Amino acid sequence: MASRGTGMSFSRKSYRLTSDAEKSRVTGIVHEKLLNDYLHHIFSSPGHAPPAATSRKPLNFQNLPEHLDQLLQVDSEGEESQGQVEGRLGPSTVVLDHTGGFEGLLLVDDDLLGVIGHSNFGTIRSTTCVYKGKWVYEVLISSQGLMQIGWCTINCRFNQEEGVGDTHNSYAYDGNRVRKWNVTTTNYGKAWAAGDIVSCLIDLDDGTLSFCLNGVSLGTAFENLSRGLGMAYFPAISLSFKESVAFNFGSRPLRYPVTGYRPLQDPPCADLVQAQRLLGCFRAVLSVELDPVEGRLVEKESSKWQLQGQPTVLLTLAHIFHHFAPLLRKVYLVEAVLMSFLLGIVEKGTPAQAQSVVHQVLDLLWLFMEDYEIQDCLKQLMMSLLRLYRFSPIVPDLGLQIHYLRLTIAILRHEKSRKFLLSNVLFDVLRSVVFFYIKSPLRVEEAGLQELIPTTWWPHCSSREGKERKEVKEETAEERLRRRAYERGCHRLKKHIEVVEELQVQILKLLLDNKDDNGGEASRYIFLTKFRKFLQENASGRGNMPMLCPPEYMVCFLHRLISALRYYWDEYKASNPRASFSEEAYIPPQIFYNGKVDYFDLQRLGGLLSHLRKTLKDDLASKANIVIDPLELQAATMDDLDEDEEPAPTAAQRPMQALAMGGALPLPRPGWLSSPTLGRANRFLSTAAVSLMTPRRPLSTSEKVKVRTLSVEQRTREDIEGSHWNEGLLLGRPPEEPEQPLTENSLLEVLDGAVMMYNLSVHQQLGKMVGVSDDVSEYAMALRDTEDKIRRCPKQRKDILAELTKSQKVFSEKLDHLSRRLAWVHATVYSQEKMLDIYWLLRVCLRTIEHGDRTGYEETLTRLAAILAKHFADMRIVGTDIRDSLMQALASYVCYPHSLRAVERIPEEQRIAMVRNLLAPYEQRPWAQTNWILVRLWRGCGFGYRYTRLPHLLKTKPEDANLPSLQKPCPSTLLQQHMADLLRQGPDVAPSFLNSVLNQLNWAFSEFIGMIQEIQQAAERLERNFVDSRQLKVCATCFDLSVSLLRVLEMTITLVPEIFLDWTRPTSEMLLRRLAQLLNQVLNRVTAERNLFDRVVTLRLPGLESVDHYPILVAVTGILVQLLVHGPVSETERATSVLLADPCFQLRSICYLLGQPEPPAPGTSLPAPDRKRFSLQSYKDYISAEELAQVEQMLAHLTSASAQAAAASLPTSEEDLCPICYAHPISAVFQPCGHKSCKACINQHLMNNKDCFFCKATIMSVEDWEKAANTSNTSSAA
Repeated sequence: MASRGTGMSFSRKSYRLTSDAEKSRVTGIVHEKLLNDYLHHIFSSPGHAPPAATSRKPLNFQNLPEHLDQLLQVDSEGEESQGQVEGRLGPSTVVLDHTGGFEGLLLVDDDLLGVIGHSNFGTIRSTTCVYKGKWVYEVLISSQGLMQIGWCTINCRFNQEEGVGDTHNSYAYDGNRVRKWNVTTTNYGKAWAAGDIVSCLIDLDDGTLSFCLNGVSLGTAFENLSRGLGMAYFPAISLSFKESVAFNFGSRPLRYPVTGYRPLQDPPCADLVQAQRLLGCFRAVLSVELDPVEGRLVEKESSKWQLQGQPTVLLTLAHIFHHFAPLLRKVYLVEAVLMSFLLGIVEKGTPAQAQSVVHQVLDLLWLFMEDYEIQDCLKQLMMSLLRLYRFSPIVPDLGLQIHYLRLTIAILRHEKSRKFLLSNVLFDVLRSVVFFYIKSPLRVEEAGLQELIPTTWWPHCSSREGKERKEVKEETAEERLRRRAYERGCHRLKKHIEVVEELQVQILKLLLDNKDDNGGEASRYIFLTKFRKFLQENASGRGNMPMLCPPEYMVCFLHRLISALRYYWDEYKASNPRASFSEEAYIPPQIFYNGKVDYFDLQRLGGLLSHLRKTLKDDLASKANIVIDPLELQAATMDDLDEDEEPAPTAAQRPMQALAMGGALPLPRPGWLSSPTLGRANRFLSTAAVSLMTPRRPLSTSEKVKVRTLSVEQRTREDIEGSHWNEGLLLGRPPEEPEQPLTENSLLEVLDGAVMMYNLSVHQQLGKMVGVSDDVSEYAMALRDTEDKIRRCPKQRKDILAELTKSQKVFSEKLDHLSRRLAWVHATVYSQEKMLDIYWLLRVCLRTIEHGDRTGYEETLTRLAAILAKHFADMRIVGTDIRDSLMQALASYVCYPHSLRAVERIPEEQRIAMVRNLLAPYEQRPWAQTNWILVRLWRGCGFGYRYTRLPHLLKTKPEDANLPSLQKPCPSTLLQQHMADLLRQGPDVAPSFLNSVLNQLNWAFSEFIGMIQEIQQAAERLERNFVDSRQLKVCATCFDLSVSLLRVLEMTITLVPEIFLDWTRPTSEMLLRRLAQLLNQVLNRVTAERNLFDRVVTLRLPGLESVDHYPILVAVTGILVQLLVHGPVSETERATSVLLADPCFQLRSICYLLGQPEPPAPGTSLPAPDRKRFSLQSYKDYISAEELAQVEQMLAHLTSASAQAAAASLPTSEEDLCPICYAHPISAVFQPCGHKSCKACINQHLMNNKDCFFCKATIMSVEDWEKAANTSNTSSAA
């Protein structure tokens, strides 16, 4: 069907013909009788039977306008005039009062019906109030946070703390907290969710106020409202920061009208009647055809009707649209008339039939309506469609969503409509990403999930840890039947959801069509322009208000986009054998720097693109065949050059780094998709897909390409796809890249945008959704524990049994709800197909980095491990958030056996370089993350270091179902050996590394002690007070850091003991003395009876669960055992002498490890440990008999050596003690200043400073000093 402007450029007025008899033959007008029958059939009076042919007035095109005017005449008798209506005051068009009826900072939409909170608790009311009658308005909930919706009077005064419902004569419903408010508050209603519709009803005849949620009444909320002179109520809302809603006062048809209540804004009744009558005429045209040969009318189905250019039909339609077109610009009429008509077509016919009719209708709209009319009509039509889709209730078969998506597809299949909507509406006016989202039901019973999944199930795996798990509880026959029934229900749900997802993919396939370039730009290139702007807005608005696309929408959009992208990618491969399959996709490196794609201000590994182009412009010219336009370099600001001085993003602004890809979901899926490694790695890779260029062969000057970044709007199809003499997006191809393109260049840009989408917010949302699985696990453990208690409860304690039974019921109901929600989350977010999408994106990123740097699943893990090992300490990476992402990705990699093996499979040279970077002094980078990596390489090898749940918690609270869980140990002996080899090499590696470890240990433990002092003081105050949860978290973190640093020292001493015990090394004695000093400090602080540490541990404060004697004492014990038990006698004696020489040493602290208050007498056996005391002997499930024997041997050795040292020690005068530590005798003199101290103090000082303690002179050398020798020399001189 040709549309206006492409062959049939009519205007409505051009169809008015004269009555000349010959004109009919010239123009093809049918004879008078057939024309009369046809026009009477089309324009019959509504509600009346058609008159007999003999009695009706003849109709032709001359008297048709008069007849049509009579047909459209609306009887206004009894209708109230538009404007002032009894019971209502204010403008007839009701909107939000953005001029004076608000409090706080709010963002109001252009139509003055949508509002977003931009302050603590902003309030706004409408422009119209009511004082008599029954009234209703609707609120479309866009976010489910803190809001109070209702009514208020003009005298209500609000502020940032008090909103609607917090003052007299204001009333509100709060679905976030499920309460109603009028100064005081009580429970009321149900919880609302994003996508719900709240109806607010006020009956000023009876003085009552009530609310409905999605058309279901919540009951009367308030009675006895104040009425009378001066009392009128305004619709009003108070909402907190970032919350958003949209009001419908009646400008659109109410979604859930209530009998007896009228909307605040009157519908356009006269226009509505006219539009419905004209629609009837239009439908009559589509249901009948003229047969000039037979001279009769032929009834036909609308799907088979065709406009064949008959002048009679064209003139008839022109008369209809002369009146109909202006009405179709109005929002209310589009939704009430046109939308209902089109939805009826979709619901009644097959997709092919519906598509045919909708296509015909759109052709006619474009033909008979002016451009501005059809554009307004399509805009309102799509807005209504999106609103209906977003705020439709979830039903078991998702039938409502399917109908709306089918109509959307039918509209978008119309080429001219699709291009207009893409260019002007979908990404400009609408949040069109909503079409790709399937909202999650908050109330599973209303969503019909009970029908789809009648039987619920949850995993019953045990979470307890004992000495060893001898047997795994087998699944009973009943549990097996429940699980299989649950899986069948999940499968049914997934099939329903897949229907919706397939329709959503079809929408994107239409938007990505690049073959519809007849008479204009193809849809795909319009989409690329809008898509890039969409990414830019979300990237620049990250962390700011308003967030343009919520993360849950972005997740669904990403999966649908990947499906459509891979479809077109493989379709291109089918017709171009030299291209690549989508399985081999990557983004060529030149796209990142040739200026064809605008990356706005996104951070690269080496900084902003403008900064990189300035600092690397010579490299681009000589190695990458690229010359940057000098005008672009001049346009960059100096801020780009000072990038390193910019403050690092705060924790609130920084994206979440860790990502768990699914957690413990009940449905089976490949184990390799459950690894958090992929999530962490992909978070890094999505940011890291940039050009880390290595040298390429230099090219001649004539081959160099001059580029300048083009804005999105400036680009043409040729700039993207290229031509015979232009490579488009692939301009400046490096010689290593293949000449044959991978696929169409436009698809490469879509792929690049998909990676960016994942980085912007998808990874965050995937991590959040795992919370549902975690909730199921926690409630399942709680239910299991409750059932155990019921079995153990004595029958005579009926009170306890009743409470336990009540708890059991609550947990069971909650698990029923959560298991159904989990099935929904699994089908929409964590299905195997969607995890494979993320895995595919990961491999795209890997191949992209490899092509930029030139450096099955196992292979993928190994390739990623090589990238992480090479670049986690790359000094060219200047962004702190990217550097942290790299470090955390590597930490996750060494935490899991399969990914750790991948690290061990990378080339040896890269492994050694990685370990060397890990051993660099901690002061040069984030040391805590580096230390975690080293600890994970050791975990499973240390003394009592094989647990997966903290032993002290299992010992003190075995019934607790929420104990923190640790990853199973998976040490790497290969990487440990690399570490040992590196520490033995060179004189500076080991001292610098260990000095930084000891410094950080001293800091971390000192901070921890200071914090528990504050916590203890707060707990002892008489007045009631609360310890800040953040302080508790920092305290626990310092404790965990101290334990991990001690474990790194244990690993170092075990692997390379000579660093501390071989005193031929210049720094060994100093390191050993520092280590002994710190170990004694830790032991004394932790083991003192009823001391600070002991009291804080006994408080069992939430957040300090990890703080206990066991973790830190077993770490110290492991170091002492390595020093004093293992190794040659000479080295153990040396270590013993240093330990005993430290003034802080107390033998009682060593006895504490075995639960003894004092050392045992020589020759006596150790008594049984006191149950009330800490003792390593109480943890035999975690400490082996061999390890306990080594501790007893160490205690016996220290007891004997301590007695001998006490007998042989001579009193030392205070003058001979080191003036710095007052613990050791003076043994060194500084040159040239001559000041003295012990060797330990001066050696430790010289590690960080070369100035003298006392006079600040530069120390050139340190010499031994002995008092006796100096005294004799002085006497001889005399």
